[in-house]
Amino acid sequence: MSALIIINPNSSQTVTDGIDAAVAPLRSFGTPIRCLTLAEGPPGIESQKQADLTVAPMLKLAAEQADAAGYVIACFGDPGLHALRDQTHLPVVGIQEAAVMTALTLGQRFGVIAIMPGSIPRHLRAFGAMSVLDRLAGDRALGLGVADLADPDRSLAAMIATGKRLRDEDGAHVLIMGCAGMAHYRPTLETETGLPVVEPCQAATAMVLGHIALGQSHRRDQN
Repeated sequence: MSALIIINPNSSQTVTDGIDAAVAPLRSFGTPIRCLTLAEGPPGIESQKQADLTVAPMLKLAAEQADAAGYVIACFGDPGLHALRDQTHLPVVGIQEAAVMTALTLGQRFGVIAIMPGSIPRHLRAFGAMSVLDRLAGDRALGLGVADLADPDRSLAAMIATGKRLRDEDGAHVLIMGCAGMAHYRPTLETETGLPVVEPCQAATAMVLGHIALGQSHRRDQN
């Protein structure tokens, strides 16, 4: 049976395991879901350069999945999104694009909890390309590196504080978690902030499963 392929473009198996756990509820729809780690990727993607360097090996890994029904690129920044859409006729969804589109259905203004300050310019370029800057309340960084997220208490406290600032100072009505593999914090973050929270891997997986079920894709040719 064909499977939805979720590719984590960094080399952290811990992050991939978190993604796998995050999308577990969506396996009830019946399409097998397989989460892959890009061995050639950096431990965490924190810059545009790191993101861009993952594209070629990611395209190769995607092409090797003979049973693919569709793909999710599980990095907030969507590296290689349009390149992979060029490579395949199958549906391809990036977690950043899907998270924003989902957030727009849950509130008028969305706030993003970024990991590092250096990620924010990448986010803003993407939001500008999507023409959604007028719906962006704010994009605030935790100031934690990807490796620091291994400390659950420190990570959760920073997320709650950042989420409350986005709510109270920026006027966000919905929050987006700006990194993969953090879904286990979502229920507590929603409780503490009182806002809906979008976990991007869940948003992208739900979206592409809908495309698969409905036979939708960015192109119809089978080349």
